[in-house]
Amino acid sequence: MKWIAAPIVPLIAAALVTLPALAQTQGSAAQAPSSYYPAPPPEKAPTVQQGAPLSGLSSPLPASAPKIERTEIVSDSEAQLFADAHKIVWGRYAKKGSKPGELTLTRQGSVWTVKGRIEGPSPGSEGDWASIDGTVARIAPNLVQIRGEVAFRVAGVEKGTACKVGGLLNFKRSGKSHVWRLAEGDNPCDGTQENFDLIYDRQVEKKPVPAQPKRS
Repeated sequence: MKWIAAPIVPLIAAALVTLPALAQTQGSAAQAPSSYYPAPPPEKAPTVQQGAPLSGLSSPLPASAPKIERTEIVSDSEAQLFADAHKIVWGRYAKKGSKPGELTLTRQGSVWTVKGRIEGPSPGSEGDWASIDGTVARIAPNLVQIRGEVAFRVAGVEKGTACKVGGLLNFKRSGKSHVWRLAEGDNPCDGTQENFDLIYDRQVEKKPVPAQPKRS
């Protein structure tokens, strides 16, 4: 038995010496830093996007907005009503007896355009105004779509800077109403619902009354 045990003892001793070294080598390989982690610092820190200044607000209409070559008329009856829309009412200042603004509708060939303005109609609103300028893109039942902009100037909002909404604007009418109200009529500066309305106002032609013959 002695001659068998003698060769085994050196082998065990060699194994005990080799195992820690092997474990250390494997551990070093497992902890070796990767070329992807940790990530190297960026050469330049990302820039923070700044908010657009509120001064000098302008319409967000894109420069590449397609030009309207023809006003699409889906409803002839709606077009006939809208042809007589001559007034503007501004809900922020609308009170009984307030003077409405004027709306001008122009037809050049197959293209309809609108332009109008209303001044602050009540005491204390002097200098305030709202306006519309655009091209009628489509007239459908209870709907008039205008590509252009509507501006609201209120002295107490953004120090009197005109706040605008622009693009394809939807004016909606309900039932037998004579009013088309701007669906996108919330003021973009203070969130007030402006209730900007275009009013149908057919002017009745007054026919002259024939003179009565004098009785003899």
